[in-house]
Amino acid sequence: MNRKVFIERTTIGISSLLVSPSLFAKKKAILQKPYPNATPFAIATWNVQKATTTAGQALDQGMNALDAAVQGVAVEEANLLNSTVGKGGAPDRDGNVSLDACVMDSNGNCGAVLAVENITHVAALAKEVMEKTPHVILAGEGARKFAISQGYQAEDLLTEESKKAWQKWLEEGHYQPEINVENHDTIGMLCVDKEGALSGACTTSGLAYKMKGRVGDSPIIGSGLFVDNSVGAAVATGLGEEVIKTVGSFLIVELMRQGKSPQEACEEAIQRILEKQKTKPDFQVAYLATNKNGVLGAYSIHSGFTYTIYKNNKCQNINVKSIF
Repeated sequence: MNRKVFIERTTIGISSLLVSPSLFAKKKAILQKPYPNATPFAIATWNVQKATTTAGQALDQGMNALDAAVQGVAVEEANLLNSTVGKGGAPDRDGNVSLDACVMDSNGNCGAVLAVENITHVAALAKEVMEKTPHVILAGEGARKFAISQGYQAEDLLTEESKKAWQKWLEEGHYQPEINVENHDTIGMLCVDKEGALSGACTTSGLAYKMKGRVGDSPIIGSGLFVDNSVGAAVATGLGEEVIKTVGSFLIVELMRQGKSPQEACEEAIQRILEKQKTKPDFQVAYLATNKNGVLGAYSIHSGFTYTIYKNNKCQNINVKSIF
């Protein structure tokens, strides 16, 4: 029995930002339209206006939600100045950059890659796992070999700036990973296309100076990302260990299924984390969600979290409410 439903999509031209050589040449799928007006929009964690605009404009031009999300996050994966995603990401304590990512589409199909070295566009690779293998997750060397077999180009992900920061940390960091409210380590993006389909992507270089092999919530379906086209979707950012403990994104979607608004669901998911803390936490976790009507919600433990939205040819960065 097949373990995966392979979805056909509209043939779309893809930006050269994606170094995946086997690109999205599929027929249109017949999907439910749970969004009343099917107005395309893209939302993403943090201030990533170029990435969100890239996805939003692709949606306006008719691209499906999953391809738009993958193309959007690829902007940050290729951004050498972003030390939390893709090429230029902060390395582990041994100086090696490893990346994690997952995707999930409107029909519940999903794919993920964990602890991948030498491959920049891991969100696109996660989509390849979803569409071209019988698996949901590939990890480490297996994921890298699969990428090479699909024509991805291996490259050194450690930039000179990231290397210098790592060397400084070795002198001052007491060999512990950096855990603080600024070290957000993830971009999560949700998109709705003209067909009313909702999909998402999540990509990261993980916790700065982590132990080799550490994986957080970002590539874990239900923790870093969860999509249910009949209810809504959510993405997480922040300290992945804490998100995993409550399966945060899945929790938010289930709370929306029970009738809570996206804002109420995000706030309750944060409270579930805080219930286990005896003191004010010294880490950040934040959530971003949309329901099937396109109503948004966002909440964080500490102030400073923002999200970006592109809709109706307008891109904005929005400050988010927090506990502290």
